[in-house]
Amino acid sequence: MIHKELMTIISTNRIAEDSIEMVLKNPCISEIAIPGQFLHIRIGEKTLRRPISIADCNREQQTITIIFKINGAGTEELAMYRCGDVLDVLAPVGNGFSIDKESPSTILLVGGGIGVPPLYFLGKTLKDKGYTVVSVLGFQHKASVFYEDEFKALGETIIVTNDGSYGEKGFVTDVLDKVPTFDSYYSCGPIVMLKALSTKLAGKEGYLSLEERMGCGVGACFACVIPTKDGNGYKKICKDGPVFHAEEVSL
Repeated sequence: MIHKELMTIISTNRIAEDSIEMVLKNPCISEIAIPGQFLHIRIGEKTLRRPISIADCNREQQTITIIFKINGAGTEELAMYRCGDVLDVLAPVGNGFSIDKESPSTILLVGGGIGVPPLYFLGKTLKDKGYTVVSVLGFQHKASVFYEDEFKALGETIIVTNDGSYGEKGFVTDVLDKVPTFDSYYSCGPIVMLKALSTKLAGKEGYLSLEERMGCGVGACFACVIPTKDGNGYKKICKDGPVFHAEEVSL
């Protein structure tokens, strides 16, 4: 169930070039959020809320962590908020990642840019359940890299930058031959990355979390739809997703 809640900012920090980490407190949302879901945040007088993925959740401290990139007027204004400010939020929104293996296995996480944050919450959850976690994280360049140490604490991690200024050079799909054998993969990032990844890993069980601009965020406006692979219509990213099985939607 989606709740309309007020969340208090308890910390805010620039963790990379144009990337902001915020920790928000709310007992209700922190209790029920699962990996892959997001917050739909009202910002000032902006007409549309902004969807921001949940990067972490601490149920004991009753906090939710979000990470967002400043890439427009809305996120630029959000980045100016300070500790003690209160956000009007719809949450937790969407369907998250499916974690239903009968026995622990090796999971590959593949994130690109601002698609990295939701994978951290997922990775922590998987590790707590006994899974082996391997991560491949792609960024534009060295100044945009964040959460490297956090992911390394979960398991083997490969950093890739487009220009080669840090880690491996290229795209996340260029280093897949360097990762150990894995049973399934979970990924979040730009559509072009997800399409290339799902093509290269065809035949492997995979789940994709889609990044998309949204209107209502609750499935009423049809602003964020994607066609299904079976040709039987469309799925709403905000309501049916943002996470889908790799064989469910046509990218």
